[in-house]
Amino acid sequence: MNILVAGASGLIGRALTQSLSDGRHEVCRLVRRDARESDEIAWDPATGVLNADDLTGFDAVVCLSGEEIADSRWSPSKRKRILESRVDSVRVLSDALAKSVSPPGVFVCASAIGCYGIEHGDTRLDESSGVGDDFLAEVCRDWEGAAGSLSGTDVRVVHLRLGIVLSREGGALAKMLLPFRLGLGGKLGSGRQWMSWVGLSDVVRAIIFAIEDEGVSGAVNVTAPNPVRNVEFTRSLAKSLHRYAPFTIPGFVIRMVLGEMGELLLLNGACVIPEKLLERGFEFEHTNIDDGLKELV
Repeated sequence: MNILVAGASGLIGRALTQSLSDGRHEVCRLVRRDARESDEIAWDPATGVLNADDLTGFDAVVCLSGEEIADSRWSPSKRKRILESRVDSVRVLSDALAKSVSPPGVFVCASAIGCYGIEHGDTRLDESSGVGDDFLAEVCRDWEGAAGSLSGTDVRVVHLRLGIVLSREGGALAKMLLPFRLGLGGKLGSGRQWMSWVGLSDVVRAIIFAIEDEGVSGAVNVTAPNPVRNVEFTRSLAKSLHRYAPFTIPGFVIRMVLGEMGELLLLNGACVIPEKLLERGFEFEHTNIDDGLKELV
């Protein structure tokens, strides 16, 4: 298959392009500069620059673009970049694909389980569950809605609602490793908040699965089948590193230092189940947090 990837330089994008470069697929990358290689296409989602003719001949398009959400407090300008970097990327691609004389069979877009909000408590959430009304939920709603120009076309659209992606190469887990290795790890706040996690390799496999399985469409949760509470995750990570994690980082400290970002990302969570993937027969490599972390760290 001939596959076009936006956001190929990010954690998931790098892993995906590496996996697809196995001889069975041809991969082309969208880049926000002048194209220098034959496998690159230039675009600028912020200004809407993308030639629809450049999208001819692809079997699938994958959009993983988006501003990092957990690297700093959410100032007004940061919130604006978080939203616009996601919405603009999907909208520009969708509009171009809708105009293409030979569009791909499938458009796979990243989204996030943040769409469900933080009001559900211990309720197990699947793709049919209602969405929330906090900032991240609003971002996800607009993010997924940005593909609206493909409604009524023959392009199958998949919104992958990603959980907490675990990898030693980056993301949440990579940031936790040093303090835990130093014996400074601990639960966050009460520790009762859910962490719907997923291994990076399973994210990559889920993307490829969504491309290849024509029965997959719409919103799709990409989380391991067994979410855990923060206190369980903390114990498991410490155990995998042969360390103790005796501390508790008080919620008020997290709120004071990180503001809304800390409140939504660290002190709250949702218990999300990958119902659609399981129904379609997708098999996760990492289903148990203890076994998953042993391999991931």
